[in-house]
Amino acid sequence: MTSVTIAVQPYPSPQLKLTLLISSLCLLLICISTQPTFAQGFLKAEGQKIVNEKGENVLLRGMGFGGWMVQEGYMLGLNGGGQQFVIREKIKDLIGEDKTRLFYKSWLKNHTRKSDIKAMKDWGFNSVRLPMHFNLYTLPVAQEPVAGQQTWIEQGFAMTDSLLAWCKEYQLYLILDLHAAPGGQGNDLNISDRDPNASSLWDSEANQQKTVALWRKLAERYVNEPWVGAYDIINEPNWGFEDLANDKNGIKEQKNIALRKLMVEITSAIREVDQRHMVIIEGNGWGNNYNGIFPLWDKNMVLSFHKYWAFNDQASVAGMEKARTEQNVPVWLGETGENSNVWFTEAIRLFERNNIGWAWWPLKKLGNNNPLQVRSNPDYDAVLKYWNGAGERPSSAIAEKGLMQLAEDLKTEHNIFHQDVVDAMFRQPFSSETKPFKDHIIQSGSVLAAVDYDLGINGQAYFDLDTADYHVSTQKTTLGNRGRIYRNDGVDISRHIAPEQGYFVSDTEPGEWLQYTINVKEKGRYTLSLNVASADSKGEISVLVNGKKQLENQVVPHTGGMHVFKPLMIKGIQLSEGTQQLKIYINKGGFNFSDLRFGR
Repeated sequence: MTSVTIAVQPYPSPQLKLTLLISSLCLLLICISTQPTFAQGFLKAEGQKIVNEKGENVLLRGMGFGGWMVQEGYMLGLNGGGQQFVIREKIKDLIGEDKTRLFYKSWLKNHTRKSDIKAMKDWGFNSVRLPMHFNLYTLPVAQEPVAGQQTWIEQGFAMTDSLLAWCKEYQLYLILDLHAAPGGQGNDLNISDRDPNASSLWDSEANQQKTVALWRKLAERYVNEPWVGAYDIINEPNWGFEDLANDKNGIKEQKNIALRKLMVEITSAIREVDQRHMVIIEGNGWGNNYNGIFPLWDKNMVLSFHKYWAFNDQASVAGMEKARTEQNVPVWLGETGENSNVWFTEAIRLFERNNIGWAWWPLKKLGNNNPLQVRSNPDYDAVLKYWNGAGERPSSAIAEKGLMQLAEDLKTEHNIFHQDVVDAMFRQPFSSETKPFKDHIIQSGSVLAAVDYDLGINGQAYFDLDTADYHVSTQKTTLGNRGRIYRNDGVDISRHIAPEQGYFVSDTEPGEWLQYTINVKEKGRYTLSLNVASADSKGEISVLVNGKKQLENQVVPHTGGMHVFKPLMIKGIQLSEGTQQLKIYINKGGFNFSDLRFGR
């Protein structure tokens, strides 16, 4: 399996090189047929491919805008109570209804803007998946003044219009995704903002009628918009129609009668006003259980699958390929992500080798394993501690300040950009070459942070033993980057006790290593000072320059604790003038590593 090969090879094996070569050749053929993605008209399903109006294969490379219209608790740092309506009540409890309304106005305005679309275009994306909350477009059934009629809300449509305008300008396809359907479409409550005490989508004919009417309204509005790529009609249904007590998320469902019926009705309503746009459907059990759904009922459909925390071998897409072949229909990986860079690289290499487009999840949140990270602030941290049961209730003034600052920091220019994530998605699947994470100009007195090792795949830019979370396949959770901060590779990174001191490499294990591309201003022998912390004297390191060992099995001394950093002086490191690779090899682990300092 690709995952195992990458995870255990400290140097590029012939098998890895062959895998990358084959992947690159396959992708070259696919990319030739998919470029350019400029004004080529409506996308459509043609056999097992998505094509534009010229008949050219289009491989969708997208990102889901989770957290904008539909908040989920984990994206905000909450440990529980993750539905948006619950989050809103928590905010209202702290700052009152009027200020809560202002917070959400700011949230919706700042989360997704033109700058986000421009950034995505610059990085290499060609599509956007918009997770929609129905309540921005229409009233809940219980609030309708006249039962059975639909009241339309302009806010959601206006937000979608603005997003579409930006997508047109930067030539990205917009895929509309009903993420929170009226009543909620499953028992995973957070993803659809479902209130378990109210009627679900499946318990209420009125909720189903509203869902159908909403899709007809959307299709009517966007019928002539070629940059609307498709309609993803129900996100991740997860409901046990036959055995709700024992199969609440519909993983074992065999018939899916109610799901198929509603999707047929939605498609029929769309086709009353729009014959051109693709309709994307998702199976039960979070999008993957298609039992009873086939045969398909429309000639312009796409099957969506969702994939998280599983191996990225050919067997993991066998079910997608089987459905694609048997139904003669395109498949799309409509949602995936929330893992390490190693996992991202493996997955994209796999999908694109099989001509399966994808939409990652999400673009931004509090957390580092996405292209953009939303910054927290001390006042919001106080709010989170209270919500998570780890602190006192903050004052209304502190809570308001923290929440409004959080909403302000949603803006792209205030986000932390994770170049390592984007590099892992667009370059690393198809290249074994490494790149400097930062420009390291080395002369006497230079300091190089240990966490600023090169960009590249595991086994080339660095080597780590625990690189990703595969718990769906292994039933064992592994963390990859145990600290889950700064970078998203397998390397374990932690923050110093004093935050202003930055980050350090932690949890080192035997056989792991880090490579740094450095540009030396003056050749000669340097004294290398490694800032290390250890609770014993069992650790050992070696130093290599351009693959040649200059120091072997140097003992890392006891420094007084894992957060007590002291310099380990290494004299006589020979460096040439210009660019070269410095490698720190961990013979025996168990120590932390903060930075490298160069002296003469």
